[in-house]
Amino acid sequence: MDEQSYKYLSAINSPSDLKKLDEAELPLVCSELREFIIDAVSNNPGHLGASLGVVELTVALHYVFNTPDDKLIWDVGHQAYGHKILTGRRDVFHSNRKFKGISGFPKMSESEYDAYGVGHSSTSISAALGMAVAARMKNLNNRHHIAVIGDGAMTGGMAIEALNNAGVNNPNLLIILNDNGIAIDKNVGAIKDYLANIVTSKAYNKLKDKIWHLLGGGTKYGANTRAIVKQVGNAVKGSILRRSNLFEAFNFRYFGPVDGNDVLRLTKLLRDIKNIQGPKLLHIITVKGKGLELAEKQPVIYHAPPSAFNKKTGELIVKEPCDQVQPPKYQVVFGKTIIELAEKNKKIIGITPAMPTGCSLDMMMVKMPDRTFDVGIAEQHAVTFAAGLATDGFIPFCNIYSTFMQRAYDQLIHDVALQNLPVVFCLDRAGLVGEDGPTHHGAFDLAYLRSIPNLTICAPMNEQELRNMMFTAQTENKGPFVIRYPRGRGVLRNWKTPFEELEIGKGRIIREGKDLAVITIGHIGNEAAKACATLDEQGITTTHIDIRFLKPIDHSLLKDILTHFDHIITVEDGVITGGLGSALDELATDMGIHSQIVRLGIPDRFIEQGSQEQLWHECGYDAEGIVSTALSLIRTKN
Repeated sequence: MDEQSYKYLSAINSPSDLKKLDEAELPLVCSELREFIIDAVSNNPGHLGASLGVVELTVALHYVFNTPDDKLIWDVGHQAYGHKILTGRRDVFHSNRKFKGISGFPKMSESEYDAYGVGHSSTSISAALGMAVAARMKNLNNRHHIAVIGDGAMTGGMAIEALNNAGVNNPNLLIILNDNGIAIDKNVGAIKDYLANIVTSKAYNKLKDKIWHLLGGGTKYGANTRAIVKQVGNAVKGSILRRSNLFEAFNFRYFGPVDGNDVLRLTKLLRDIKNIQGPKLLHIITVKGKGLELAEKQPVIYHAPPSAFNKKTGELIVKEPCDQVQPPKYQVVFGKTIIELAEKNKKIIGITPAMPTGCSLDMMMVKMPDRTFDVGIAEQHAVTFAAGLATDGFIPFCNIYSTFMQRAYDQLIHDVALQNLPVVFCLDRAGLVGEDGPTHHGAFDLAYLRSIPNLTICAPMNEQELRNMMFTAQTENKGPFVIRYPRGRGVLRNWKTPFEELEIGKGRIIREGKDLAVITIGHIGNEAAKACATLDEQGITTTHIDIRFLKPIDHSLLKDILTHFDHIITVEDGVITGGLGSALDELATDMGIHSQIVRLGIPDRFIEQGSQEQLWHECGYDAEGIVSTALSLIRTKN
């Protein structure tokens, strides 16, 4: 559809325009909004399924509440595309997730309607509670605060902590629990079962609906209706559900479950709930991917389609390249390698916090379901759970995205490193990840890990190295072991070679030259290899060291480099402060050597979204940036 085909959307530049419409027109707005999202994401892939599922909720919220004065916080933000389109960003939505374009997540600096910047899960209730308490302290008692959180994000410990605190603060807070039965992968755990019990308790819901309609749908008698429904509902909940309501135990008024894809019912219900003070929770049931058949049937794939797709059928247009044609993704190498290792070593256990498909641990789940654990969105628990297993002789491989590992930093120190337990941390998506932007870049792990005692920290330059690091990590008495690797594909088609145990803390020489040295860690070393080849064509020979291990670092090899070269470049796909370059600077200082060391990596600022190649170039550590730096050093030398 072109812009003229969107009769309603083309006239909506802000929620105030939406409010001018008759309530009966809202389903038509929803239809156009859903079509616009499908149209846009079919050409420019992004987070599709969650946004399609909350179209009706998005329209109802902006129709009923007075945003941006009322604060609307979207947990994680995967579901906020409709929100962005209705709040003045329709005309620039084609730039979503692109280099120099708009962010794929709500972002405070991007719009006044983005009340809070998000990207990681389970933060919305805490943020909304803080805003609600702040409003009360400023006597802004008519301001509403709404947190929209999915059933997957509700498993995060932070969400439960916030519920616990909110229940005693009596804030003007509305939590909308968007229950679609799935996060990125299928939900797991007891909270999932509890919500399913509420949804499928036909006896309770049938009785509750009868009472609601008997008393005029909650509008005829206003507060009296709500009081009667609450009294009768409480009387039957215990016997029908055979357990008390979890949310009411936290002192929240609970409403639901209701159809979250019925915009007219949602609008009426939100208008009623708006008049109730104190903490409230509305439980809605939605269909992830609603309106696109394939997205409804395959919610894991269409959470964020890997390519453009046919907007009418949903069929992917550009299939993912076959691993036999191109090098595999690092995550696939991890998934296949851990199965190989686990078949030989019965002590190996696989753990991930809600990312089995993303990190490819789902492969092991199929073959060894009794030795793999998806613990839900609970990184802190994942780490200490792994520590508990390690105390009894097991070797847990705990696969966590680098950016999410930040959430379990204390557990890594207190529960694993301090006790020197053999937990293997595989940090997927390390370095700049691309279009997901600053909330998801794995920028800090090298720096935040290097200061922790007892850790072994390494990064592979290719898939073969990843296999060997995993093999090395599971051999006896290695203690806590961290392997970080990037998002995307490696460089080797024939990567599946016999395992080789690596010498801990030993780097390797990729090439030797006399003019300057380049020291790298991890996959970004391949950009350095290209740079060295380019320099060689210009008559400048370089020594290229793949240091492999950041901790323990190869002091002997680095001392030799510091002794023989006046000009050294370090390259890392991580923040410059505290990483590989800092380690070399420290060693040079300790030795009293004054070589000129130029550190290339992520500068001291947050890097926005774009392709990995665009971002490496912007930060100056792609092959072109390395060549430019080297030439500058050589000119200075001469």
